[in-house]
Parts: sequence; structure tokens; C-alpha cells
Amino acid sequence: MFVAAIILVVCSTSGYWLWDLPNACCFSINVLALHMVGTVIHDASHHVAHKNRYVNALMGHGSALMLGFTFPVFTRVHMQHHANVNDPENDPDHFVSTGGPLWLIAVRFFYHEIFFFKRRLWRKYELWEWFFSRLFIAIIIYLACQYGFLDYILNYWFVPALVVGMALGLFFDYLPHRPFKERDRWKNARIYPSPILNLLIMGQNYHLIHHLWPNIPWYKYQSAYRAVKPLLDEKGCDQSLGLLAQKSFWNFVYDIFLGIRFHHKSSDRKTEST
Repeated sequence: MFVAAIILVVCSTSGYWLWDLPNACCFSINVLALHMVGTVIHDASHHVAHKNRYVNALMGHGSALMLGFTFPVFTRVHMQHHANVNDPENDPDHFVSTGGPLWLIAVRFFYHEIFFFKRRLWRKYELWEWFFSRLFIAIIIYLACQYGFLDYILNYWFVPALVVGMALGLFFDYLPHRPFKERDRWKNARIYPSPILNLLIMGQNYHLIHHLWPNIPWYKYQSAYRAVKPLLDEKGCDQSLGLLAQKSFWNFVYDIFLGIRFHHKSSDRKTEST
């Protein structure tokens, strides 16, 4: 899938500069390519994008650069999310989902870098990886300013990245974990089964499967769900989107436009302080 995304970007770029493809076509191709690598970087962070660890790392770094992320930040912060799901103080994705309106959820992904440095999550040479990743993007922007293709970078890279960021925030973070209260491993995420969504959002409608067994790649979520469904039923896991109830629907509408929440310190933290 990573190779397919690269091919799409090459075709889109060539189509814009050489083949006179319609602008909307180039834009849409880039959105699709970035949407695909959003799943690649996620699987790479769990070391399941490729069996070879060097190829896995290459896919992770390449996907991160395409999305405007850095792979070590994404990986370390994502591991914190898995360890602290729905903890307002220690789950970085909790802020991404609940820190304001959904239409700004893509922007809140930059909080990951703040969290990464604030918690000092890097290991070994990962600060250098972060530095060179950011330097790479800075060089591209500099060259774009110098050689007159900044409009292309903004409209056909950054804007598609924001569109995909909204989709990632919605389908990876917000919808699977709402209402953001459960800490139990069987109930801190949900499943809303659909073969169509399984393809469109690459398995994230089976998000609880990923949290229970993070070493499963995305294309096996659906089959894993079918295999363990009796166990999930027994554990009382959420297996619907849960937006049809009146209160849930209006909470969702509120989150789209405003999404302001007030959090209290966890009881565990209060107990430790006393």
C-alpha cells in the first residue's frame, strides 16, 4: 500500500506539471495517497507494516514525511495512547479528540510534538530523526518559495494533508473512543462492523480489535472480529457507532461545532497527592 501511495503521488505530480490533468483530479489523488499512508504509518508504529524491521521503519518514515508528521513522535506518542486510553492527563489522543471542535481536529495533531517533548519520550537517536524530518520539510518549503511552486505545496500537499488529518482524527481517535470515559480494556474503544467501511477507512471501524491485539495488521481486523465476536459479546463490548441515541447525536453535533470540555483531575492522581 505504501508503494501504491508513492505511485499515486508521482502520477498526480506528473499530471499537474506535465500532463495537464484537472486540478480536482490531482487534489483527489493526493488525498487518496495520504489517506493510504495514514494506515501505513499506524501499522509501522506497531512493527506490522512489514516483517523486515528496516523496511518497516522506511515505510514509517516515508509515510510520516508525506503526512507532515515525524515517525518517532508518532510512534512514541501512539504508544502512550495505548497505555493510557481515555485518561485525560496521560492519553495524548484524548486532547486531540476533546480539545475543541471536530473541524479543528487535524490541527490538534501538532499537540503530539508538544507531548513528545514535554514527556521526553525519545530514545537513542530519535531526536536526530525528528530533526532531519523537520529539516526535510523546511527545505522543501524554502525551495518552493525560491522556485515558485509554493502554491502547489500549499494546495496539493498541505490542504490534502489537512483533509486526511480530519479523517484520521475522526475515524482513528474520535469515533472509536467516544464518550472518552471508559478505561476498561474491553470497553475503551468500540466496533461498528461494516465490510464497506472496512475498505473505506481501512479497518478502523474495528478499532477495539486493534487495541486488544495491536500486533494484528489492519487488513486482518475484520476476520479477527468475526473469530472473537462471542468473546466480545460476553465482555459487553460496544459494537455499534452509538450515534443514533438522541443524547449521543446531540453531543456529536456539539462536538462538531464547539467541543469544549472541562476535565477534573483523576481520582488516582488525587490519591497520590494525599
